[in-house]
Amino acid sequence: MRTEVIVVGAGPTGLMLAYELTLAGVPAVVLEKQRERGTQSRAGGLQPRTAEMLDLRGILGPLLDGVLPDDPAGGHFAMLPVALDCRPWRTRHPSPVTLPQARLEACLERLLVSRGVPVLRGHEVSEVEQDEDGVRVGDVHGSYLVACDGAHSTVRSLLGVPFPGRSGRMAAVAADLTLASLSDAVPTTRGHFSRYPRSGGGFFTILHPLDGGLYRMLFGKLSGDGPGREEPVTAEEVGEALQAVYGPEVELGELRAASRFGDAARQVERYREHRVFFAGDAAHIHMPIGGQGVNLGVQDAVNLGWKLAAAVHGWAPAGLLDSYHDERHPVAARVLRHTQAQSLIMNAGRDEDTDAVRDLMTELLRLPDANRYVSGMMSGLDLRYPGVGPRLIDYRLTTEEGSIRASDLMHTGQGLLLSLDGKERPLGAHSGRVRHVVAETDEDTCGAVALLVRPDGYVAWSSTDAEPLESALTRWFG
Repeated sequence: MRTEVIVVGAGPTGLMLAYELTLAGVPAVVLEKQRERGTQSRAGGLQPRTAEMLDLRGILGPLLDGVLPDDPAGGHFAMLPVALDCRPWRTRHPSPVTLPQARLEACLERLLVSRGVPVLRGHEVSEVEQDEDGVRVGDVHGSYLVACDGAHSTVRSLLGVPFPGRSGRMAAVAADLTLASLSDAVPTTRGHFSRYPRSGGGFFTILHPLDGGLYRMLFGKLSGDGPGREEPVTAEEVGEALQAVYGPEVELGELRAASRFGDAARQVERYREHRVFFAGDAAHIHMPIGGQGVNLGVQDAVNLGWKLAAAVHGWAPAGLLDSYHDERHPVAARVLRHTQAQSLIMNAGRDEDTDAVRDLMTELLRLPDANRYVSGMMSGLDLRYPGVGPRLIDYRLTTEEGSIRASDLMHTGQGLLLSLDGKERPLGAHSGRVRHVVAETDEDTCGAVALLVRPDGYVAWSSTDAEPLESALTRWFG
């Protein structure tokens, strides 16, 4: 089989990357070793910036169709009892969206299948060879390969790519379950995440409701001890933790799915090895808290997809592919650091010194400036790559066709030149790569009357910049 890009791994990162490539007209194939798509919720939600990115592609609306609306309680840092307020960041999605990872994967896979993209399940990678002309995985040949195959990446191992960092120091379980009987201690409605952590009987737990009577439960022993990662999770150990924390009257109904996790923190040194790229958990792992993992992965995919497409189509400017590492590696490094800090602060077996840190952080988060800083960090809304402007605000626009949102103009995955002063601006040779729209808005654009936006939703040029538009077009679009 011949394709342009081989994507290894059919999790959110791999599926989103394949979708980005498909929008750009680049043939891709997804290889996944699991024969069936997982049903476990795993990541519990989308951070605001990821919600915005899915909106840029017109995916968010269908994805949330039929999902119960969230309590607009805001996000959290280390589960402290102060809601993170993202409204100062001018987003239409100021609160994290509760959404099981399995639903996101199912939605993305349906989109790929509808566009004829092969998602080959039961296809385990056993060899990876690359040369100056391409990459081969068994009988699948491509120009590039992207490893999106998780924390225990086979591709990473086959290529001998180191995964430096810190080993895990605790063992825990994530489980999807129903309850046959409840106690007063069991939450039945959604609210701020700080409501959910509890401990008792030597266990810590986080139990929160999903849709349809389903609960997601994270738990482990306060000592940090636990079975190895490959040991199956049993109904007996889940039931023991439930009753230890929520009372003997609580009974497990059905254990739908479960897996083990730890708090290791690792990151590959380079996101590119010649024609092979790493994204998602194959590139970085950390303790799963605050929905950071799936959000990092989806944003890796949206950053890399258009750059790979440019390379395949032959118009990528010098350094564009390498900018994937330059832009995304520091983002994940920052997440590793703040998840390590959160792990320490939320440690259920903490001592009085940790209590003092928690109290201080809680006081700081009540200060508007501190809350804004942390909310931007946790949500991804504060992200700004070197030499690139901020993310595009989802302005309400008026065009010849009527009222529209800025995000609606980016569903095709192209770049966008947005003229807000009624002037037509020539695109020249870039017209097939950048969409030009003339519009008006009543919203504050910080003095800009024209914006050039990359396909991933970041402003590459503004009329307030000293750089000429033609120079910015050439720098980003060849």
